[in-house]
Formats: sequence, structure tokens, C-alpha cells
Amino acid sequence: MSNQDQQPPWGQKKKPQTPEEWVALVIKKLQDYFADTQKPSKGDAGTPPPNQPGNPMAGVGKILTFIFAILVLQGIYASFYKISPGEVGVVLRLGQYSQTTQSGLHFKFPLIDTLYKVDVEGIRKEEFGFRSRSPGQQSTFDRSGFDTESLMLTADTNVINVAWIVQYRVHDPLTFLFKVKDVRQAVRDISESITRRVVGNMDFDYVLGNRDLLATGVKKEMQMQLDKLEAGVSIGTVQFQDINPPEPVKPAFNEVNEADQDMKRLVNEAEETYNKVIPKARGDAKKTIEEAHGYAVARVNEAQGETGRFLAILKEYKNAPEVTRRRMYLETMQTIMPEVASVYVLDEDQKSPLPLLNLSAPQGLPKPIQQGN
Repeated sequence: MSNQDQQPPWGQKKKPQTPEEWVALVIKKLQDYFADTQKPSKGDAGTPPPNQPGNPMAGVGKILTFIFAILVLQGIYASFYKISPGEVGVVLRLGQYSQTTQSGLHFKFPLIDTLYKVDVEGIRKEEFGFRSRSPGQQSTFDRSGFDTESLMLTADTNVINVAWIVQYRVHDPLTFLFKVKDVRQAVRDISESITRRVVGNMDFDYVLGNRDLLATGVKKEMQMQLDKLEAGVSIGTVQFQDINPPEPVKPAFNEVNEADQDMKRLVNEAEETYNKVIPKARGDAKKTIEEAHGYAVARVNEAQGETGRFLAILKEYKNAPEVTRRRMYLETMQTIMPEVASVYVLDEDQKSPLPLLNLSAPQGLPKPIQQGN
């Protein structure tokens, strides 16, 4: 075993581990080299050495060595690159696509490889008809000077002011970098073109009341157009912020809306009254009709009963006239007598009426009975 192997660990020199340590080591070596060359050599007994003729090629060599060292350091520095989280690196080797690297520290060949960093996690935003001046919880917007973006013509030849936002992100870094020269401008042009066409095919009132439906249609068509261009982006959100008539016609538009609201209110009130009165009238009419039907059935049944009773009595009368007549007389008297207050009893032989004690008087005392001829 050699002596070097027998040395303790704390006696060994630590080797550089990172590229930065290697660069620091090279710089230290160069500093030591130039410091040694600049130190004058001493003669015997400390006397200065005699003057020696200079060598011009030695100075040129030192300069070339220094330049070479700088180039080496620059090449080493350019060979390593760092990709931040949320980014990817697209590496071209001699102008041809080589690889796509993720976040972290990576190596590339200097002067041969070209690196492009692309943010694939960040949300990019384009605003139309306004601009955000101080985004945050209390955002402020500037809408002046953007009428050329926001003013549109609807299908019923009305002018409308539309402000909207398009949010997108990169999903294919390679096509995003090299298929379309200016992706941002392409997104703006396509969004404005599709929005104007969609709004131009709809009526004014439909645009005001269906902004979410219109935004969905615009988003779908935008994604189709960008995919055809191979822009390498995906649309996240299309949102209509503000849809209003232009400022000069807002008062008239508000008056029309108020009149429309009044008309709807009156129609609702009329429908409410109709729903209250008409069903009640129909119920009363049906009740009257049912009562009439019931009365008719009762009268018919009663008439049929009376007819049947009369025919039965007639049959009995034909069989026994005297008996039937007397029975009918007695039944009639039985019905009438309880309601008679005074009773007169006449005898053929006696010309004056006889007194009759009224036992049905409520006081329990007999009432005087009138007498008459």
C-alpha cells in the first residue's frame, strides 16, 4: 500500500465538485502562474541579478495564454445552463432541433447548441377594448382610446361596445418558437376577427343577454384556428368583461330598457290577474252548472215519485173507493189538525157549538173555544 493511501482523510486535498469550483480552481492557477513569472530572481548574497535582455515572444505567449484561459472559462461557463421551475429549454444543435430540457442544471456544447427558454406554466393575457393599469384586488382599467377594438356592428345594424379578455398558455414550446413568428399578434388578430364575426351574426339584444354562450363559441373557434397555424398555445379563458351601447346612445338605450321593463311588468301583472280571475270564474261556472244538474235530477226524481204514489193510490181507489177515500180523509186530517188553533164541533140536533177542552195548550189550562153557528 502506498504512502498516499495511508494518509488520513483530513490530509487529502478536496477535489472540485461543481463547475463553479472548477472555474475558481483554474482562476487560482492562472493567478499563481502570473505571480510567479512577475517575481524577480535574486542573485547570490541577496544582490540583484544583472540586467538580462528581454524576450518579446515571452510576453506575447503570456497574453495568448491569458486569452486562451479566458476563452476556456467562457466556454465552460457557456456549457452549463439552468432552467427555472415552470420553464422548459429548447436546444438547437447547428440549427436543428436537438432536445427539450426540463427545470434544473443542464449541459450544452458552446458555439454549437443554441438555447431558448420558454415559460409553459405562466398564463398569458390579451385585453381588447381596455387595458389594466393597476391589476390587483382593486384593479383600475383604462377604456379611452380603444374604440377601434371594441366597437362592433350587430346583425340588426346596431353599434355595440364589447370589451373582452383572452387567456392562454404555451403547450408546445417548439411550435411556439418556430412555427409562427409573432404568436401574441396572431392571438390578437384571430380573437378580434372571430369576435367581430360572431357578434355581427347576432342581434343586439341577443349579444347583451348571452355573453357566456358567445364566449364559449369564440374560444372554440380560436383554438381551431390556432391549431391550424400550429401556434403551440392552448386557450384557457375567453371572457366578455363589458357589453354596452356606445356612450352617445346610452341615454336613449336606457330609456328603451326602462320602457321594455315597464311593458314586461304590466304583462306580468295582467297575467297574474288573469291567473286569479279566470280560474275562479271557471270554478263558479262549473259549480253553477253542477248545481243545476243536481236540481234537475232532484226535481225529476221527485216528480217520478209523486207520479208513482198517485198511480198506486189510484189503483187502490179503483179497488175500494170508500175505504180509500176515508183513509185519505183521515190522513189529511192527521196532517192538518196539529196546526189548527181552534176547533168547532157541530151537532145536527144542537144548534149551538159545544165547548171542547184543548189539551195541547202549552200552559196546561184550557183556552176558551169560540162558538159559532
